[in-house]
Amino acid sequence: MIKVTFPDGSIREYAKGTTAMQIAESISPRLASEVLAASVNGKVQDLQLPIEQDCELKLHKWDDEEGRRTFWHTSSHLMAEALQTLYPGIKFGIGPSIETGFYYDVDSPTPITEADLAKIEKLMMELARSKEPLVRREVSKAEALKTFTEKGDQYKVELISALEDGTITFYTNGCFTDLCRGPHLPNTGLIKAIKLTSVAGAYWRGDEHNKMLTRIYGVSFPKKSMLDEHLAMLEEAKKRDHRKLGKDLELFAFSQRVGQGLPLWLPKGTALRERLENFLRGVQKKYGYQQVITPHIGMKDLYVTSGHYAKYGKDSFQPIHTPYEGEEFLLKPMNCPHHCEIYKTKPRSYKDLPLRFAEFGTVYRYEQSGELHGLTRVRGFTQDDAHLFVRPDQLLDEFEKVIDIVLYIFKTLKFENFTAQVSLRDPNNKQKYIGTDENWEKAESAIIEAAANKGLPTIVEYGEAAFYGPKLDFMVKDAIGRKWQLGTIQVDYNLPERFDLTYTGSDDKPHRPIMIHRAPFGSMERFVAVLLEHTGGRFPLWLSPDQVVVLPISEKFNDYAEKVSNYLNNYDIRAQIDNRNEKIGRKIRDNELKRIPFLLIVGEKEEAEQKVSVRAQGQGDQGQMSLEEFRDMITELVKKETEANA
Repeated sequence: MIKVTFPDGSIREYAKGTTAMQIAESISPRLASEVLAASVNGKVQDLQLPIEQDCELKLHKWDDEEGRRTFWHTSSHLMAEALQTLYPGIKFGIGPSIETGFYYDVDSPTPITEADLAKIEKLMMELARSKEPLVRREVSKAEALKTFTEKGDQYKVELISALEDGTITFYTNGCFTDLCRGPHLPNTGLIKAIKLTSVAGAYWRGDEHNKMLTRIYGVSFPKKSMLDEHLAMLEEAKKRDHRKLGKDLELFAFSQRVGQGLPLWLPKGTALRERLENFLRGVQKKYGYQQVITPHIGMKDLYVTSGHYAKYGKDSFQPIHTPYEGEEFLLKPMNCPHHCEIYKTKPRSYKDLPLRFAEFGTVYRYEQSGELHGLTRVRGFTQDDAHLFVRPDQLLDEFEKVIDIVLYIFKTLKFENFTAQVSLRDPNNKQKYIGTDENWEKAESAIIEAAANKGLPTIVEYGEAAFYGPKLDFMVKDAIGRKWQLGTIQVDYNLPERFDLTYTGSDDKPHRPIMIHRAPFGSMERFVAVLLEHTGGRFPLWLSPDQVVVLPISEKFNDYAEKVSNYLNNYDIRAQIDNRNEKIGRKIRDNELKRIPFLLIVGEKEEAEQKVSVRAQGQGDQGQMSLEEFRDMITELVKKETEANA
């Protein structure tokens, strides 16, 4: 017999070799019908695999990420089976689950377009209704190579060649067999609704020097009603697409002549950015941060010393060569090496710490053109960066203060649904990282303790750390339920060593400071993109580039409109005039589409009484007010927004 411990701490005994599905059936038939996968001692696996020893067991349903991932991974195999049937000679790359569904990269002799998705979906549903079992089989490396060599599937052969013998498994559903680690659903019958969403190009293994494959994206659900809800969300997402809103609201633009992935901030977008920056500057000032400015380039040796060149060199822009032979500069990919050099400008004492250097520093990283996406993935972006240099006895307190800053920002901007992700190094691939095991253990412990002290809802992800230290990443859900990474805090024992940073302690001996990296927004570009999609372009009043637009009913009232606008601007209320020769109904519609918070309509009556007729975004007509009344109302609303969370 084996002892199985459940998440609630209860223990049951089962015969050796019992499967997770059999255990689910022993608990309740309903549970057995809903369970999709199981974690045995923390490893997600098929429900059908026998359990041979005492273990901790967790059964995963649709509500669990592990359950959804298993569901979507099986759906990718189902799609591959359909593709193999419809497109003879097709070759397969990889087909993983992703956060929003699944995809498969394929090399088809017949081009596959979005017009073909409906017929692929139809066949997938027919195959799903057959309730095909997912059969797992362990194979030798020789057999695996032979299988896919004979099939002529060079992509699978390439993948198998890098695997160790004894670690290779095949999964078969119907007529399709794939190289795969799993886990998978017991059978395809659990898949009740499918939507293939798009077709895109993707270089094999993400390398632009390799062949471009066809990537087919999809999503699936255990109920048709879930798919309907998902499609409604996608329609809403289209309306909130920051690229469309950015154009409509005249916030930013891109130019092929300037270069891909290099945004141009227009006047209204610049005003928005500056307000966000000033907001953070104000918060930072209260916490004792000092602003610094560093160059956009640095000597190559700076990044060799920091370790960035070894890790990012091949993905960076090419070095800048000066007329002086052998002299090389790089566009800076990170601000932290520059801040280390600022620290070194003079001797530091234990009494000087903590030192907190902040910079809105623009950095540059070469992203492949296929990876670029509006403001969320660009080649030049500005980090709301800061680096804190602290003593060991200050580390925990300073880390918790940074958490406080992040939480304040989220609260102010109404990002209320978030999770803190503790991003640790991959224990099985330590060569990806720099620094000693001892330093990593100290840094990881500090992050875990700080998150616990603040009562943050956390998840732990291995392999997501930066190369120089672990992170606390804030994963935010927007208004329509999509998850974004915003804000990061990192503990770093390694860069102070690489740059030989020291301070004189109370014992008159040199000591090594600890470095905290933090960026509450992450980057200004990405943050604005997420904020746009979260709000649908309806920014808080204090943040809106234009708070008010004055609409004269006809040209006769342009002078009064000018007077109203000037009056409000004198009180720091951002007002514009729409004096186009259009009917007032058209002006109202156009400005409401621009998400202007308040529209002030002025005509004969308003001018005579020195008043304005007020319309509020999403609320309609608010009646007439004097200029003083409207000014006081706006001022009070802004005050409430900015001080509510102080």
